[in-house]
Amino acid sequence: MKVKIILFSFSLLFFTGIGFAQKKKGPKSFISEKVGISKYHNKNELELMQKGQLITLYSERIQVLVRTLPYIAFATKPGITMATLGIPTNNDNKKALDGQFESTDDYLEKAGEFHKEYLPYSDTGNLIAGILFYEEIMKSLHQYNDFR
Repeated sequence: MKVKIILFSFSLLFFTGIGFAQKKKGPKSFISEKVGISKYHNKNELELMQKGQLITLYSERIQVLVRTLPYIAFATKPGITMATLGIPTNNDNKKALDGQFESTDDYLEKAGEFHKEYLPYSDTGNLIAGILFYEEIMKSLHQYNDFR
């Protein structure tokens, strides 16, 4: 009896897994919903932070910009897909977009390694200036539609 229950449970779990594995993923957005920062800072706040915190903020801002700026001709906010823009969603276009995302991920991984190794040697004032500069670029993305 126990064997039947175990087999039934296993088969139910197996078929449920297959059913979910077959589901099609929705269209990918040019700009990921994960891209964003939680807070903009001012110079006084940044001057009170330790260098390790500044390095983390600096790296986060670079990641946001690298994942956003190449796509501003399409969108400045998450949710815009190829279908939204009328771009055919054929396999070639999907592969090209996936390849672009993979290349971006590879670049950010290498840049992150570089930052971990070399940013600790940077001047704290330069880190603060860089963070503020990157945040100003991100703020200007909110005004991008005014230029159209």
